[in-house]
Amino acid sequence: MTVAASETATTAAARLAYLGPEGTFTHAAALALGERGTPVPLATVTDVYDAVASGAVSTGVVAIESSVEGYVVPSLDAIVAARDVVAVDEVTLDISFDALTRPGATDLTEVTAHPHGLAQCAAWIAARGLRPVPASSNAAACRDVEPHQVALGPSLCAELYGLHTLASAVQDFAGGRTRFLALTRRDVARAELAAARASGAVAGWRTMLAITPHVTGPGVLARITAAFGERGVNMSSLITRPLKAQEGTYVFVVTLDGAPWEPHVRTLLEQLLEAGDSLKTLGVFPDRTSSDAGFDDSRVPAASVQRGAPAADADRGLLW
Repeated sequence: MTVAASETATTAAARLAYLGPEGTFTHAAALALGERGTPVPLATVTDVYDAVASGAVSTGVVAIESSVEGYVVPSLDAIVAARDVVAVDEVTLDISFDALTRPGATDLTEVTAHPHGLAQCAAWIAARGLRPVPASSNAAACRDVEPHQVALGPSLCAELYGLHTLASAVQDFAGGRTRFLALTRRDVARAELAAARASGAVAGWRTMLAITPHVTGPGVLARITAAFGERGVNMSSLITRPLKAQEGTYVFVVTLDGAPWEPHVRTLLEQLLEAGDSLKTLGVFPDRTSSDAGFDDSRVPAASVQRGAPAADADRGLLW
């Protein structure tokens, strides 16, 4: 870690840790959260969590979900496991990958990027017969690119690392976005949220919650989702993660509309506790989602069957 845990609180308050090096998409998210402190690059996502937990920095920023690849599992597992770190804000960025090389590079045989970057540009990679080489981050791939490699990363990496732009916007899906969380210590979060509530400046909230059922078996997830419906709480996202070293037991990570102190959400949480579930609030942050975004039919999985489909299509698509 490049930030010492012994740094003073004054220094910590001015620093915002992110997955480096300079030029990562997380760096861009840190710049978007610039009012929270001066961005400081760290080597790993774990380092970011540790720096926040220790008080070495006041805030950290991590990628949590890609609209193309889904949740970033290491970040998700880290926030579920963290004792004293929670999310207090989020920022969503448009994601586009450029193909970058060393100036004058020829005989290109490999492509390097973060695993999510490689996955998001799979068609472009396959069309050129390049061998994928995972890197710790897209910016690290650009910084360390070899003469025989293509690096995939943000366009700003070309200037940062003196690279040639071989091709622009090589991702498989246009319009991809990634959501990032701003993290702080739990005690700091309580004070920040209390101030925000008192000011009345936030129109709406979202909460990220870990629900761990102690009794498993048929109907567990149905019971939990039914509780949300009964209490009128909208669940905008749900993902299942295994409880480490506990076969057959899972943690449900839910993002819901509302804050834990709002009466309908608090009643829901009390109902889940009464049913024997363990609960952990992973984050509470202002709702920055767009309410006017319509559903894009073109994004439905290929060969999906929809209402009104001809009988032959339904028979073929549903295998009945």
